[in-house]
Amino acid sequence: MKILVVDDEQDVQPLFEQRFRREIKSHEFEMEFVLSGEAALEYLNNNGFQDKLILSDINMPGMSGLELLDKIQKSCNPPPPVVMMISAYGDDENKNTAQKLGANDFLTKPLDFALLKEKIKSLSI
Repeated sequence: MKILVVDDEQDVQPLFEQRFRREIKSHEFEMEFVLSGEAALEYLNNNGFQDKLILSDINMPGMSGLELLDKIQKSCNPPPPVVMMISAYGDDENKNTAQKLGANDFLTKPLDFALLKEKIKSLSI
C-alpha cells in the first residue's frame, strides 16, 4: 500500500519509519513524506491520486490539511483516495469539518501507532 504522510514537522518521517519498519521492509507499505499541503498536491498530481492512503496533519503553515483535503476531493476522479486527518486538537469543529470535506477518519496526536496500523490494515486499497 502506498502511503503519503503530510506533516510540516520533520521529525514525523523518522518516527513513522521506525514504527512501520517491518511493514516497509516487507514492502507491505511504501511511505512517502512531504512537509506541506502544497507539496502533497504536487506529489499527487505527478504520481496520481488512486491507490493511496493519505495521512495529513491539519495545522500546517500555508495550506492547512483541511484545505488540502478539500482540493483532493475536488481534483481527483472518483473514487477519491482514502484520507485520514491527524491533529493535536481533537475538537469537534475540526472533526466535523474534516467529515464534511470527505475525510475517512480523524486521529489525534500523539498517535496510537497500534491503532493506526489496525486501521490501515483494515483498508482495502
